[in-house]
Amino acid sequence: MFKTVRNAFKIPDIRKRLLFTLLMLVVIRIGSELPIPGINREVFQQWYQSKSGDAFSFFDAITGGSFLNMSVFALNITPYINASIIMQLLTIAIPKLEEMQRDGEEGRKKIVEITRYLTVGLATLEAVAMGIGFWRSGYLTQNNFLTVLMVIVSLIAGSAVLMWIGERITEKGVGNGISIVLVINIISRMPDDLASLYEQFVAGKTVAKMVLAIAIIAAIIIAVVVLVVILQDAERRIPVQYSRKIQGRRQVGGQSTHIPLKVNTGGVIPVIFAQSLMQFPVIIAQLIGKGEDNWFFKMLSQSNWCNPANMSYSVGLIIYIALIIAFAYFYTSITFNPLEIADNMKKAGGFIPGIRPGKPTSDYLTRILHYIVFIGAVGLAFVTFLPIFFNGVFGASVSFGGTSLIIVVGVVIETMKQIESQMTVRYYKGFLSE
Repeated sequence: MFKTVRNAFKIPDIRKRLLFTLLMLVVIRIGSELPIPGINREVFQQWYQSKSGDAFSFFDAITGGSFLNMSVFALNITPYINASIIMQLLTIAIPKLEEMQRDGEEGRKKIVEITRYLTVGLATLEAVAMGIGFWRSGYLTQNNFLTVLMVIVSLIAGSAVLMWIGERITEKGVGNGISIVLVINIISRMPDDLASLYEQFVAGKTVAKMVLAIAIIAAIIIAVVVLVVILQDAERRIPVQYSRKIQGRRQVGGQSTHIPLKVNTGGVIPVIFAQSLMQFPVIIAQLIGKGEDNWFFKMLSQSNWCNPANMSYSVGLIIYIALIIAFAYFYTSITFNPLEIADNMKKAGGFIPGIRPGKPTSDYLTRILHYIVFIGAVGLAFVTFLPIFFNGVFGASVSFGGTSLIIVVGVVIETMKQIESQMTVRYYKGFLSE
């Protein structure tokens, strides 16, 4: 990976893109430290610390600490992510959007434009809810309309600016801009988490216990990263053969290729869906200050799972894993259409060896897909389970859990592949595999 980046800096065009991306990341980190005027940050942080380890921990991780700091980027790109997920679902439900998606580049531009408007709409709803909540809870320096309005406008503007930065990174930088913004936010929280682990398990211990604790922490982190890499790269390749055709006096076609079916088809989306569904009632209850002592809300909170003192709360973990598997199947069903692929193959004269074209091919792809999606969903659930287990049993609360690592590793792999492909165009060979 480092060799790829080093060689990439030797190419002026790619070097320019990399430097632009780094500059935008610096801007993001500066914005994450700029406080919103009108909010009493000390009072808010005291309230947040009382909720530490619950539903807000992951939200603070993906915002790079902006939420805890109550900076202008407090909402971060979460409205854009939610808008993108909503648009994906609406594309399946609304024929007009589905037709728009099939219109090529023009249709894609229209969907992107709608996503932007939806992002601003969601950011407005969240900002208004937070502004009113801060006013009612006494987190503002002055409880008047202008202060509330200033907070709301700052939150909306910050989210819109981050969306713009993400799109500029995609256009003028390297990789998917929104994903890179998300990754830099998660990475920015890792030093604090490592320091917390050091204070909790290493500091003040004997040399032998210190070495053992460091070895165990490093082994767990490396094991999770390796599992995520395997999960992200694993795929089942379905061989496809195209029949030969006669054009004039020549035979064309007859080539062999394959359909790559990723084991983790949905990526981190199933986890985000499941986590959002589980944490939404908890967040609402905490914001209004009710129901926190209720068994139902404690059961939904990840901080109470795998706790030896009260294992009844771990029912929520079972529900969480079931939701991950269910959403993995759901998301795959709306993004991969075996019938459409089978029809396209038939029209192009392609077939899977030993399988008849048409419906038999569609049934075969569906059967294989269900098999590998189950494997991917179980692997995804296991990766998310490991940090929850160590958090519950040993109290090792960190923000870079399985979900965060899946995001980071997946984006890093895709970004490196994009850099390598750009270098391949220029040099006709890649450095990623060297």
